[in-house]
Amino acid sequence: MKPDACGAVGGRSRAHARAAAALCLALLQGAALAQPAPVVANQLSLSASATAEVVNDLLSITFATQREGNDAAAVQAQLTQALEAALAEARKAARPGQVDISTGNFAVQPRDGVKGEPLKWQGSVELRAEGRDFDALTRLVGRIQTLSVSHVGHRLSREAREKAEAEVGAQAIARFRAQAAAHAKAFGFGDVSLRAVEIGTNASAPMPRFRAAAGAEMAMAAPLPVAAGVSEVSVVVSGSVQMLK
Repeated sequence: MKPDACGAVGGRSRAHARAAAALCLALLQGAALAQPAPVVANQLSLSASATAEVVNDLLSITFATQREGNDAAAVQAQLTQALEAALAEARKAARPGQVDISTGNFAVQPRDGVKGEPLKWQGSVELRAEGRDFDALTRLVGRIQTLSVSHVGHRLSREAREKAEAEVGAQAIARFRAQAAAHAKAFGFGDVSLRAVEIGTNASAPMPRFRAAAGAEMAMAAPLPVAAGVSEVSVVVSGSVQMLK
């Protein structure tokens, strides 16, 4: 008589029996996983979104300069002197949250020369100023003489972005609920029950308003004119509901 495929087999060692049992369990589990997911009747999947344009409340200005020479130490010293002078002016305007000052890239690297030309060293340094006080930040441009403006950009602060996302999110959720109720009614159902939902957010910033090559000397006596622009904040609500009679 042939033994059952998943039963004990006479005459085999316990090790063989355990191996056979493990194989049978794996086959049974695989068969269970291969079963298609049950179809849920009267389920509706949909998505809704809302978008708002929010005025940027942070201005960011990057100051930079470059130096070049035959001696690396001399180039570094020149960059350090330029940065220290710029920092001294910037710190006079610094106020937490309104004008925040930070140093950026500082690098000195060898530059390959053409045939017969001695090796040269090229370095660059950056200073960044960011905050909500646009007037104080733009006036720094006329006060900092040892570095030039290399980049100007605008963005939303975390507080402004979170506030906008909360407001836009409430609109998207309301639209999701309204659409679910309307679709269910169109299919002949009287109510809906939420099954699953996902909420996604996105904030896209505008392109920088101004950019100049690092090292391009720009001694400006007047404040730099800027326009904050807006960022687009979007919230998407997607999920499924159960339509009920």
